[in-house]
Amino acid sequence: MFQATAYSGDKVKDYELLIKQLTALSEEETDTTAILSNASALLNQFLDDVNWVGFYLWKEGELVLGPFQGLPACIRIEYGKGVCGTAIKEWKTQLVEDVSAFPGHIACDSASQSEIVVPLSKGNEIYGVLDIDSPFKSRFDETDKIYLEKFAGELEKFLN
Repeated sequence: MFQATAYSGDKVKDYELLIKQLTALSEEETDTTAILSNASALLNQFLDDVNWVGFYLWKEGELVLGPFQGLPACIRIEYGKGVCGTAIKEWKTQLVEDVSAFPGHIACDSASQSEIVVPLSKGNEIYGVLDIDSPFKSRFDETDKIYLEKFAGELEKFLN
């Protein structure tokens, strides 16, 4: 049914294709866990030089580990703590070139050197975050930020 895609190498076109793949995999599905699982798998397959891709979901005032690809991770993150908690508190994407320079960074995987975290919402409510780590400093750039926010926006259409 689904095969790994050979992307073209044009970052913008490839992100646009990725978002179309997300839509195709999600539009007939109603189970949020299945949708988030496929979304993390798509991103993990698409993105080079990453070591963790997944979601933390907002539950009872904290972020709780959701579907992901990578090594085992921290299960709970407090509001305002680490990169993920800060993304929720400030309600904006956090693009961190060097996690060791981020005050209060939570090191779930010591190999992670850079990180991008995109807040997710459902309606006007916090839903969680998309969290992506890389073992390389400065892995993520403005194009990644723009298109991961678009990816998250498309994903939000399918969340229950």
